[in-house]
Amino acid sequence: MPEDVFIAINADALHAKSKVYISRALARKGAGDLDEYQLWASLSLELLGKAALARKHPSLVVDPNNWQSMFVAAGINVTTDVKTIAAKTLFERLAHLVPRFDKKVKDFCQEIAERRNAELHSADLPFRTMRLEAWEAHYWHACDTILNAMGSSLEQWLGAADSKAPRQLLDEAANALQSAVKLRVEAARDRFGAQSKAERERLAAEAGMREPQNQVGLFKGRYDEIWIECCPACNCRAFMTGEQTGEEISEERDEHMMWEIVDREFVGEEFRCPTCELTLMGSDQIDASGLNYIHEDQQEREMEYEPDYGND
Repeated sequence: MPEDVFIAINADALHAKSKVYISRALARKGAGDLDEYQLWASLSLELLGKAALARKHPSLVVDPNNWQSMFVAAGINVTTDVKTIAAKTLFERLAHLVPRFDKKVKDFCQEIAERRNAELHSADLPFRTMRLEAWEAHYWHACDTILNAMGSSLEQWLGAADSKAPRQLLDEAANALQSAVKLRVEAARDRFGAQSKAERERLAAEAGMREPQNQVGLFKGRYDEIWIECCPACNCRAFMTGEQTGEEISEERDEHMMWEIVDREFVGEEFRCPTCELTLMGSDQIDASGLNYIHEDQQEREMEYEPDYGND
């Protein structure tokens, strides 16, 4: 992959510009200008999508019929007038390269791009007639889908991961995450429900035989414990993993007992369902799905004794 590509199709530059535009979008929302909110949001979405493609290879975002642009994508900067692909082509390519960028997400992205074009290039006012609740949740879901494929998140993209982020931005990020996770769960539920009853029953029976100790390879990170959860999308046996945050002896034992019962507490960091492939990363996403990210259990273990000294 060429390292010295022109800024117009540089993945990091496209990603940075998408963050600037979504910041402008949220500023307009805060000012009550919902027309401009949707305008800047639509522009940010297209830039984010192009950033995702450019990270695969810059040639994926240039017009294949313009040879000068193809040269630039190869790292040969013969022009500064780089022609990039139209929104329709962009979203079609994302559907092939981004997991979970399905037809529903693609159609929404295409619709908001078409409204933007009508807003900018005609006397029509499509944004004014579009209610906020009719598009905003789907917008955050589309962005979340692309960002996940890029190894990022809504919080990072919006800047809410910064400890100095203003309260309004943190609230927007939280609302965006709630909307995105809700639609992510619904999408997984729809995929599972689209299968035949016999296939769903077979998958559920297969899921019921899975045990936590055999799921280490399911997770990206290394954690202290894996436990069973019911998937909020398909209701099959799924798994969560996380770090231990505390423990205490649940009942007193006298000095002659060899075993003790320990109450343990964990905070969930990663949820995965092998059946419908629903994935939730971090306690915020897990909580937004309706699952409890706090897990408690009991463990029986051999008591440890301090060696006696000076009693010889």
